[in-house]
Amino acid sequence: MKKFSLVCLFATLSLFADNPEETPVVQEEVQIDIAKVSESFGHLIGKNIANLGFKFDLAQVVKGIKDCADGKTAPMTEAECVQAITAVQEKAFKSQAAENLHKAEEFMAKNSKETNVISLEENKLQYKIDKSGEGSEIQSHFSPLVRYTGKYLDGTVFGASKEDEMISLDETIPGLSKALIGMKEGEKRTVYIHPDLGYGTHGYLPPNSMLTFEIECVKANNAQPKEESAITTNAQLQNVEIATPATPEKTTTEAVR
Repeated sequence: MKKFSLVCLFATLSLFADNPEETPVVQEEVQIDIAKVSESFGHLIGKNIANLGFKFDLAQVVKGIKDCADGKTAPMTEAECVQAITAVQEKAFKSQAAENLHKAEEFMAKNSKETNVISLEENKLQYKIDKSGEGSEIQSHFSPLVRYTGKYLDGTVFGASKEDEMISLDETIPGLSKALIGMKEGEKRTVYIHPDLGYGTHGYLPPNSMLTFEIECVKANNAQPKEESAITTNAQLQNVEIATPATPEKTTTEAVR
């Protein structure tokens, strides 16, 4: 459930209505199946409705569309409608946040008793080593190169790297940053992060999600050499632009930042 979906819905409905002059020009020889377009537009509206976290009475939604087309007055103003939907969203958000927090705390307490699970912070941050490594160790403020898969408590994957990906320990979530320190190159860990050390009720993930990361350390530190950083810094002081090396393409990088 994301509140911005409400904006998307109204933007969709007013796409051509407010700016008729911007309506795409359709070549005359192209045959348009109005019935198919109408049905597809209904799916577009339905997809946005499903993301609002609000259980609509679809029969009344259809009635509202028909009444509007017939020039009838709506039972609520647009402002009142938006306000009502927002109120329901906020209630659902708080309920989901409380439920997820309870599940996270139950899991962390139980998981702390499992064999080979190491607690870095009591009932807040845990990990287990799935495969030992032999290379250099990740240290504070490093930017390691890793491969990862991020999952919710129910095992659903919310993000995964498609290739080796660099993570700055100074910029990622606290739980992940602390859990990576000490990993050796070639090592694999499963990290369990309580929402207090994850995203809490912020971001686009479900509120108070407990996160699990399966991570492999490819390289302990992939940061730029100091001399290159110094050159860039000096150039910035002189207001000279220097192109920085391209970073690897991110997949669902927001999940680890």
